[in-house]
Amino acid sequence: MQLRARKFIGTIALLLLVVTWSLLAMAFAQVALASTSGIIATVYYVVAGLGWVLPGLPLVTWMSRSGAPPQKKLR
Repeated sequence: MQLRARKFIGTIALLLLVVTWSLLAMAFAQVALASTSGIIATVYYVVAGLGWVLPGLPLVTWMSRSGAPPQKKLR
């Protein structure tokens, strides 16, 4: 697959991941954090806000790989 197509597909997938992640995090917060303190809610939102990065890392790695096999080094 060409690098350009890989980046396009990866960008669409990352956008879907972030939107889905944020909607699920907000829905969970409405149910679970309704009667908690502000500090616990803040910690939750920081962790939930950065939580999409771990599932996104393999996708970004896949996007940045070129389609060509690696070249052998000549001595």
